[in-house]
Amino acid sequence: MGAPGRSADGAHTGYSRYRIRAMSIVRLAELSDRPELARLRRALWSDGSLEEHEKEIDAILAGDWSPIFPYVIFIADGADAPPVGFVEVTLRSRADGCDPSRPVGYLEGWYVAESCRRRGHGSDLLRAAEDWARRQGCLEMASDTWVDSSLSQRVHEALGFEVVDRVVNYRKTLS
Repeated sequence: MGAPGRSADGAHTGYSRYRIRAMSIVRLAELSDRPELARLRRALWSDGSLEEHEKEIDAILAGDWSPIFPYVIFIADGADAPPVGFVEVTLRSRADGCDPSRPVGYLEGWYVAESCRRRGHGSDLLRAAEDWARRQGCLEMASDTWVDSSLSQRVHEALGFEVVDRVVNYRKTLS
């Protein structure tokens, strides 16, 4: 047989319709991950410099980010490669659409490098965040994304999130 997905004569064998799952190791971020993690964070949140992201990473990893709620970062390592994605998760006292009598696990940031998407890294990261939130006593997980980010919305919904609200924010300068 020829290459996976095609027979010797070039016809499709059916393999191409299945996603090939990459080997992904998800672990808590460490200080040594700071340069790669800052690069990944900047890809998600481009309004901050690498130096600003590194300072935030230092504060999160030192436990200084929030004096009230724990905040952790999980990294997805690719097979023999630098980190390919991350998820930042915390507890919140409340989140829209969730039971207000219990804390909720909250995805503060969730990103997989574009070249590594559709290989299961994002769902592996989400699973680690959910497991962490369960260990904190949470029964629900919440997140948000921009209204014009259709890719992020599709990924959230594909992995079990449901839309609970849509908001348009306004501002007005007072003179």
